[in-house]
Amino acid sequence: MKWRDEWTAYILMLPAIIYVLYLAFIPAIEAVYGSFHTATGKTSLYNYNFVFSTFGTSPIINTFIVTASALLLQFTVAFLVASLLSKPFRGRGVFSAIFLIPFGVATIVTGVIFHDIFSTFGGYANTVLLDLHLKPIDWTGSYGTSLLVLILADSWKNTPIVTLVLLSGMVTIPSDLYAQAMVDGAGPISRFFHITIPNMIGFIAIALMIRGISEFNIFAMALLLFPHALLTTMTYALFDTVNAYPADAGATILLAFVLVFAALVMFMRSRQGKVSSNGK
Repeated sequence: MKWRDEWTAYILMLPAIIYVLYLAFIPAIEAVYGSFHTATGKTSLYNYNFVFSTFGTSPIINTFIVTASALLLQFTVAFLVASLLSKPFRGRGVFSAIFLIPFGVATIVTGVIFHDIFSTFGGYANTVLLDLHLKPIDWTGSYGTSLLVLILADSWKNTPIVTLVLLSGMVTIPSDLYAQAMVDGAGPISRFFHITIPNMIGFIAIALMIRGISEFNIFAMALLLFPHALLTTMTYALFDTVNAYPADAGATILLAFVLVFAALVMFMRSRQGKVSSNGK
């Protein structure tokens, strides 16, 4: 009976395995293989030299800056909102529903919304600045302001999913732990770092995996917000690479970053889990 149940589980997982192999694993292997071959079939590093000579290291640097900044902002806001939603208060249901609306908005719609907000001429942000008798800002005219607009747009849309993951972790922490800590004289900061964070490592790792990988692949938002490649990320540079073989090289570099990031998050989670088990 046990043998039959195991095979039943394998058969049920087979469609998902085929889906991942056919649409993710095999194309990734083909991209890596193609990245080391030229159009004539010669094996060399020409494609990688082409990518770096054409775009330099700025796409890589921009990708890391956008990823780190967006994750920091999203996790900060998500922790605050999740902490608020984890406690009962009047109107919590309405607040939750309103807060989750951005997650249901399509990426292209989000891009259009923030393009209208931060448009140099006639944008809502500059209209407010003019009403306050302040000088308008060319939001997409410099690196810093473009970075800010991109991070705000991406965080507005994706902070709700981070909040849901963190909230699901917070509600699993027994309230008795906080009560005992308060009796022992632990303050809010001490309770946060010694109770909340250790008990949410797994949920934090899940949120990091989901959002971190998506941030590395950010493309549509930058393409919609900026009329030119002012803030070129790795995926944006990959889009600009018309030749298929250099594009494979760019995709391979991006894939390597994603795999390293995922491995790092999994390592940190497993290490924290061992520390927690030893402490018990």
